[in-house]
Amino acid sequence: MAVPKRKHSNSRTGKRRSHDGVTARQLAYCPKCSSATPTHNVCPKCGYYMGRVVMDGTGAAT
Repeated sequence: MAVPKRKHSNSRTGKRRSHDGVTARQLAYCPKCSSATPTHNVCPKCGYYMGRVVMDGTGAAT
């Protein structure tokens, strides 16, 4: 198995890992109940999505 001849510097390791960070989910506010929900998802409180109700309060599809 190949083994590196020299240790990678902290700078080089940091440059490689600079794109590994996790960003927070983008939130939008529901126009019906004003609760914060992730974008492109049905509101878990009122079931509202894209201008219409797609789920009832229990989570079942209507």
